[in-house]
Amino acid sequence: MSDDDLEQALALQGRISAFVRAFGLHQPDRTPCGTPVPTSEAHAVGELDRDGPLTQSVLGERLRLEKSTVSRLVSQLTARGWVQRAERAGDARLVWLELTSEGRRAAGELAVARAARFADLLRNIPAEQRPAVIAALTTLVHAANRQPSAAAVSGAAGG
Repeated sequence: MSDDDLEQALALQGRISAFVRAFGLHQPDRTPCGTPVPTSEAHAVGELDRDGPLTQSVLGERLRLEKSTVSRLVSQLTARGWVQRAERAGDARLVWLELTSEGRRAAGELAVARAARFADLLRNIPAEQRPAVIAALTTLVHAANRQPSAAAVSGAAGG
């Protein structure tokens, strides 16, 4: 890695860390939109609300979480009364997760809060810069999806 690449990598790290803090992503028990729900739970409820019943393994793949983490997450959502486990006819080996009526209500409230937060964020970006910001984030997501797992990267402070 050249000195210029290292300098740019450090600048990127600093900007992403600043964004994480400004957006509230470092607060584990609250969504960035200010709802007192852990972000992982909000993401899980959103996936189940959008696409209907999912298996625990599919939910884990979508959230990019380890099997044990998803299991704890599902237990938390079940304890809240937001998710129930169900079997599907024809395959008793798979357990499907689906939102309860209370889970659908929570998903709706989270969606409203999320939409308001992103509308506020968008209003703070000059209109002529919005396409560039969205394009940059798209590029960043694509780059992050091509990266090795965080466990394989040593010295990744702030990640």
